[in-house]
Amino acid sequence: MGMQVGKPQTAADLVYRLEDKPPFFSALLSAMTHLLAIFVPMVTPALIVGSALQLPLEMTAYLVSMAMVASGVGTYLQVNRFGPIGSGMLSIQSVNFSFVTVMIALGSGMKAGGLDENAMISTLLGVSFVGAFLVMGAAWVLPYLQKVITPTVSGVVVLMIGLSLIHVGITDFGGGFAAKDNGTFGSWQNLGLAGMVLMIVLLFNCLRNPFWRMGGIAIGLIAGYIVALMLGMVDFSPLHNLPLLTIPVPFKYGFAFDWHAFLLAATIYLLSVFEAVGDLTATAMVSDRPIEGEEYRSRLRGGVMADGLVSVIATALGSLPLTTFAQNNGVIQMTGVASRHIGKYIAAILVILGLFPMVGRFFTTIPSPVLGGAMVLMFGLIAIAGIRIIMSAGIRRREAIICATSVGLGLGVAFEPAVFAQLPILFQNPICMGGLAAVALNLILPQDAQEQAVYLSGDLDH
Repeated sequence: MGMQVGKPQTAADLVYRLEDKPPFFSALLSAMTHLLAIFVPMVTPALIVGSALQLPLEMTAYLVSMAMVASGVGTYLQVNRFGPIGSGMLSIQSVNFSFVTVMIALGSGMKAGGLDENAMISTLLGVSFVGAFLVMGAAWVLPYLQKVITPTVSGVVVLMIGLSLIHVGITDFGGGFAAKDNGTFGSWQNLGLAGMVLMIVLLFNCLRNPFWRMGGIAIGLIAGYIVALMLGMVDFSPLHNLPLLTIPVPFKYGFAFDWHAFLLAATIYLLSVFEAVGDLTATAMVSDRPIEGEEYRSRLRGGVMADGLVSVIATALGSLPLTTFAQNNGVIQMTGVASRHIGKYIAAILVILGLFPMVGRFFTTIPSPVLGGAMVLMFGLIAIAGIRIIMSAGIRRREAIICATSVGLGLGVAFEPAVFAQLPILFQNPICMGGLAAVALNLILPQDAQEQAVYLSGDLDH
């Protein structure tokens, strides 16, 4: 029998459901597993921007620290749901990678125009601060977009997020971008280390014991780190010359605004809203919550509003904008832990790590192959979650055409970025291109109510 629309999917593999409160040790272990999945992607954008714009070391370190503090605050808002703000699910906030390229391009232009580092950063963060309010406003429009944001559209976005992230995962699997530069990319050492981590994660995920299942990713990463340490692959240089304590200071570098920069930032924020809808839908799916109906719309509105508010807070403190992270949906699927209370532990740990940069930057010493061994599987699960969302409302020939066209265009942009170089930047992102194509086709193609829909069988969920 097909699954009915609007009802949560069966999630027999969930060890702890949304409102369950795991014991302290289990909750802490699950929180660390989530942190290991997002920590390097969380601090990397600031490191990349700082390096590309040749920012002073202390400024880059401050951006990294504030990314962690803001992510902790944002995660706490998301999981607790204060009034209309927050999804009330295990939605983890982290730095939005989509802003990296734009920040570097805008910052480079500002430096060429004669601005110093303080003026440049204050402008970049200033336009991001104002733009974040657009996301908060967009949250109230979501209920009126039911014909636009359908399970088919949301599923395509989640699918494209997963497929796009796989490129990041497989790059790390082979050794990362540094390995490409030094000629060791795809070496037997890198492949062997990543493969070992992957096998350990798979082994523990197949066990019936909930404790070992929850710890599978962490155990795989720890084992991989130890082996990498023995092989001399761990670089401790990021730990040098860091301050002992970082104190958050609102608008530390001042506040400035530029309309040209704002228009580009606003475009990226539109993309982040689209991604947030897909990420939150995937979180609801893997957490055994409805992906249609009033509860779903309420969680979606609260989650997107929190996304905007968190970016307001983040950019005021001195971090790049934040968004809901897709990686954690893969962790929920693998560990079977969907309890929102895990987010409170994650939030506290992130704030602490942000205040003590030496502790936080230690995680950046994890070699790329170790991370890649775990990320390939997790990102693949995100793509599968997107397929499940598409199938949840039934799929007809019309939905199949929408999905095929959207994924084809999205992956086309990923494979050949220059193909739409003459179009606005919104169409040069694989996730956004796939999502916008799905929206357009969903509005244009006629419905055929007489055609029998194919539903996701409940048997496939077990």
